[in-house]
Amino acid sequence: MKILHVDDDDDIREITKFALEMNGEIEVETASGGRAALERLSAQLPDVILLDVMMPEMSGPELKTVLNGRPEYCGVPVIFMTAAAQRSTIDELMGLGAAGVISKPYDPMTLADEVDRLLGAA
Repeated sequence: MKILHVDDDDDIREITKFALEMNGEIEVETASGGRAALERLSAQLPDVILLDVMMPEMSGPELKTVLNGRPEYCGVPVIFMTAAAQRSTIDELMGLGAAGVISKPYDPMTLADEVDRLLGAA
């Protein structure tokens, strides 16, 4: 499985990449923000996008809205990652068409299983 992880925090990107690639079946590309993510997406579509909610320049929901408006990206599931996992926030993100929401901080040891679970439910 190929995952694009979009987060403005270098440490979070590094930990997430390490956690997901531990099982040997997942390949992770990273992007530091919305514009970088769009560049990566134009080169190759991943199987899923893990998308931070709060980022400078272009937030996760803003990027998801852009993706929703482009037919070539509509089939790529998006899982949001956020520290602000209140019910209203989750409902808003799911309303944008998210496959799911993962709360931060997450458990690196179970992250791959959580992604699989959310993709299975989508």
